Amino acid sequence: MTEKHFILATAGHVDHGKSALVKTLTGIDPDRLPEEKARQITIELGFAELNLSGPDREKIHVGIVDVPGHENFVRNMIAGVGSIDLALFVVAADDGWMPQTEEHLQILTYLGVKRAVIALTKSDLGKIDKVTAQIRNQLRDTAFALSPIIPTSVRWGDGIESLKSALAFEFSTMQPQPDIGKPRLFTDRSFTLHGIGTVVTGTLTGGQLRRGQNIVVQPQNFEARIRSIQSHGSELEAGRPGMRTAINLPDVAIGAGLGQIKRGDVITIIDLGESSPNLIVLLEKSSRLGPKDPAARPLQNGASAYLHHGTSRFPAKIHLLQDRALETGRQTIARLKLESSIFAFLGDRFVLRDASEQQTIAGGVVLDPDGEREKVRTATQRKSLMARAGALEDVDLCARSEILVNGFVRTETALRKSHFSADEIADALQCLQRRNEIVIHQEIASDARTWQTLRAWAIVLIDDTHKRNPERAGLDLNELRRAWRDRSPGVFDALISDLCSADFVRKGSAIARASHRPALSVELSLTGARIRETLSTKPFDPPARKEIEVDRDAQQVLRFLIVTGEAIEVGSDVVLLRENFECMKSGIVEYISKHGPATVSALRQELQTSRRIMVPLLERLDRDGVTRRVGDKRMLGRIM
Repeated sequence: MTEKHFILATAGHVDHGKSALVKTLTGIDPDRLPEEKARQITIELGFAELNLSGPDREKIHVGIVDVPGHENFVRNMIAGVGSIDLALFVVAADDGWMPQTEEHLQILTYLGVKRAVIALTKSDLGKIDKVTAQIRNQLRDTAFALSPIIPTSVRWGDGIESLKSALAFEFSTMQPQPDIGKPRLFTDRSFTLHGIGTVVTGTLTGGQLRRGQNIVVQPQNFEARIRSIQSHGSELEAGRPGMRTAINLPDVAIGAGLGQIKRGDVITIIDLGESSPNLIVLLEKSSRLGPKDPAARPLQNGASAYLHHGTSRFPAKIHLLQDRALETGRQTIARLKLESSIFAFLGDRFVLRDASEQQTIAGGVVLDPDGEREKVRTATQRKSLMARAGALEDVDLCARSEILVNGFVRTETALRKSHFSADEIADALQCLQRRNEIVIHQEIASDARTWQTLRAWAIVLIDDTHKRNPERAGLDLNELRRAWRDRSPGVFDALISDLCSADFVRKGSAIARASHRPALSVELSLTGARIRETLSTKPFDPPARKEIEVDRDAQQVLRFLIVTGEAIEVGSDVVLLRENFECMKSGIVEYISKHGPATVSALRQELQTSRRIMVPLLERLDRDGVTRRVGDKRMLGRIM
């Protein structure tokens, strides 16, 4: 027998009977606070469990989140509906459609909720047909226009079974939340139990969390370990997407301080990236806002607001990127600068409320969860981000956009903070590569045109070096890196690898065309001849290097002779022509082989050279393993 797990949240005006309906459905009173009992209104989020059977007798486990309806507690309401599968929209027959009913509808719409069942409560008070028609009219042109409306009466029990059947039918036609290997639990409660420690609860989405697993608490980005997991009082080995989940974190204290946990924090896993104080978003302002509604005022560029995401809220500054103001019924792209970091994904939905927290003024969707200013500088970047807004389920388009916006992306982190699985992202990148829209080198993905431009730029620099300095082995990699300062090391290494896979070769710390052969220019040829003559006049006792490098041309030529191997850099101030170096090395080996270990003085006299030359020469041979120093003598080394 199959099992499905879903999350349902109530919505509707205060005193329309949401909590009473939940209690009748489940036998659990979601109002748990003394103040809620005294005032007979919901203030905080309440929770209950409902078990249903689908048409095929499949088990449907529903975690219910009961939210406040009073206008003073809208922030708590939003925290309860952020990760739901279905809304239980409650309208009382005696009141009909009310202001908070409307605001809750707008919030659900902003958050992308697509499915609802409408419970017409207090149906024993009459006016069922009239209020049903009113509800239908209010839901016209919304995602809930065809939602079933079920008259119910908690007092007499009327319609409760019909409501359960309607809920079971809706859930049976829905797919459970997918497991994409990216678990996030948005904390809505945290408390301490004696002998157990800290417990946090929330709705789990995106993946599993297991008993004994190491997790990360965002946005502080500190690690902890799960001791145990429950769902509605039942012990679990692992929590799954769509479950109300309670997690025991015994080593984490409750609070807002460093390393502490509180409502609004996100429990996730280690390799999903970090939080960011910047978001690039698509904002929308509901067309349902009437002209006299204070929330209908245009949202101005530079305005301050509260962003509600998951179970948390953040003070935010709004920077509109294309318009001076956002009017009702319109959309625009914006960059949000938050006072603290947020752990959001591409495709996450949110709600904006005004700075006084009295009005719901807009909503939207995250287009880039790491929204640095550099990502919206060009029209191409902004256009690419806008394309995402209409295709948030298209992994190919989102991956293509990610690369266009960033220029270069590591394949292992591409779309990491998104609702796509690692396999979906990998397949999308391969598909884009097959279509020649992107190139991938050493785990770096780039737009094909961008990569070709970068490659052509590097080739121009290499060819220019060959032309201006033909004596050099190639373009020094450090020079190339300095000329390309704003790129990451991974991209630079991928570029060098790509070049070397074709017509270029790496020579030590330089890169050159494979066909390039270092040669002195006509201008430097005379200097080269003069230096060779200087080094040959006294082959075993040439002048000091500083006496040879008398000017810039001489420095260039001597470096050329060393790089090409014609000369050997014996010490910091000693350079020998290769043939003379090899001759001296052979003489030393022959002398020690015949006479045994020898002193510097003996070897100097044998070769008729100076101590200035002999000491660095023997140190060089020691490093090369030709000789080995024992006391004040040299004996043959390990390679002889």
